[in-house]
Amino acid sequence: MSLSFHRNSDGTTTGRNDASGFTVTHDDEEEVKRQLYEDAGWEYTPPPPVPAGFHRFSLVHEEFDAAGFGDERYAGLRERPPDGCLPVDRGSLALECERPGRTLLDAVAGTVAQVRREHGLVMNSLGIEKPQEWLGDDRDGYAAQIAAHLLLAGVHRARLLGYGRKDLVRLLDATGIE
Repeated sequence: MSLSFHRNSDGTTTGRNDASGFTVTHDDEEEVKRQLYEDAGWEYTPPPPVPAGFHRFSLVHEEFDAAGFGDERYAGLRERPPDGCLPVDRGSLALECERPGRTLLDAVAGTVAQVRREHGLVMNSLGIEKPQEWLGDDRDGYAAQIAAHLLLAGVHRARLLGYGRKDLVRLLDATGIE
């Protein structure tokens, strides 16, 4: 059985249960999940609200040649994840995190830096499957997750091509971002 979710350009979310063909669209993503789980015969418990000053996000270590969640490189991170993060298997290692930060990008940056410093891994994705589906203007919402995902994925791919920090900073500076 497979459940899929799609954020629409009008701000709604569409969900589909591929096994039953049940499809629902609603402006509340949690309501879509609840109805799909109900259709599948599963119990759905919505996540609790995020405390003030905290942000909920996923970090994924995606490698084209990765051996999966059980890869020996991830042993230390599976045993000692950053506070507020839980290792999960998404075919590769992912961390489901609820971490403090002034903004979402601040929370992501702090977590990426801690993982790199303590475990020698650079988390290179937020697990966004279709980043071109840009929605919203919430600085700490889904649009911010897409921005962080694209930055991490871009850095990872640039590194694979032999570009370094100076190359990336020069490109960022060229855009005129303040």
